[in-house]
Amino acid sequence: MKRVVITGMGIYSCLGVTLDQVRDSLYQGVSGIRFDPLRKEHGFRSGLTGWVPEPDLKKELPRSQRVYMPQQAQYAYCATRDALAQAGITEDFLETHDVGLIYGNDSTADAVYQSVAKIIEKNDTMLCGSGAIFQSMNSTVTMNLGVIFHLRGINLTVSAACASGSHAIGWAAMLIQNGLQDVVVCGGAQEINEAATGSFDGISAFSVREDNPMAASRPFDRDRDGLVPGGGAATLVVESYESAVARGAHIIAEVLSYGFSSNGAHISSPNVSGPSRSLEMAIRRSGLDIRDIGYINAHATSTRVGDANEAKAIANVFGDRTVEVTSTKGQTGHEMWMAGASEVIYSILMMKNGFIAGNKNFEHPDEDTVRLLIPAERIEKHFDVFLSNSFGFGGTNSTLIIKNA
Repeated sequence: MKRVVITGMGIYSCLGVTLDQVRDSLYQGVSGIRFDPLRKEHGFRSGLTGWVPEPDLKKELPRSQRVYMPQQAQYAYCATRDALAQAGITEDFLETHDVGLIYGNDSTADAVYQSVAKIIEKNDTMLCGSGAIFQSMNSTVTMNLGVIFHLRGINLTVSAACASGSHAIGWAAMLIQNGLQDVVVCGGAQEINEAATGSFDGISAFSVREDNPMAASRPFDRDRDGLVPGGGAATLVVESYESAVARGAHIIAEVLSYGFSSNGAHISSPNVSGPSRSLEMAIRRSGLDIRDIGYINAHATSTRVGDANEAKAIANVFGDRTVEVTSTKGQTGHEMWMAGASEVIYSILMMKNGFIAGNKNFEHPDEDTVRLLIPAERIEKHFDVFLSNSFGFGGTNSTLIIKNA
């Protein structure tokens, strides 16, 4: 098996739109969550959301390309542009090598809504616009990135609920390990508009702690009352160790292993056995002793059952209070299809800078979360290996283990 290394990262997040901005936000405990009054006007139970600025791409891309790009594809473009730049991958390299693309995106709600609404309003399908079909497909991100950056390797969208971004990294790593690709652009993207989250609000999935938005997302806390939706995009450039060395690229970290499983049970309520098996598979495939893992970035979204069952799974595998566990979702909300990729980047930034961001709003553990070592405030700690969990509706689970370079 070939070694898989990370040579580039790009992020477009409610914590910042550059790696330096995001690093500082994590260190300072900044929250990217705010109250959106428009959601209340439109009948949402919760007006809370992670806020991401709209990119202005008019100076970078022609209209003939922008017309095909919904919100999440625009975010993904910005993250990918920056990841390729950090990796030192030029246009000439892309034109002469079969660089692959695997990206997580599990829905494209607003583009579908807008095009159908226009057809109904105008009673004419031709008036929905030539870009509507390309904006409305789940593969819109990989379509657009593949064309814009002239990527000639695998082109694949991973649709796996809130584990999409993590699975995308895992699949990219497997392709490289098996010699099927040398370089793959991978990550996850999530639109943040109302259309993307209305149905979640309709099943009471969101926190209604609107009087204090920055205290609303409370992973692992006893008083959690639901998640806060967020979004943006996160891109990593992964490649074989041989490819990185041949290019003279700076190696940031190494993807040691990828574990996965399915709960095979309830469509929305997670269990303990599925996540446990994903954790165990990743650890087994890494060849590490669990004591080598210095930090766990938990999936914990601030839901009652999900956080409790993940706490049980981690404690079952690692033992009680043995390694620091936090969920960065206390600062970002749940970035959904993007989360598995963004949280790898958040964790790498912490690893590279010798700290673990505090689990924001963790004030009181419950009977399950008390089993974990959860720092509520930032701690200064050197660690060289971390584990990142991502779980999703339908019982899909993904676990990645990353090592410092």
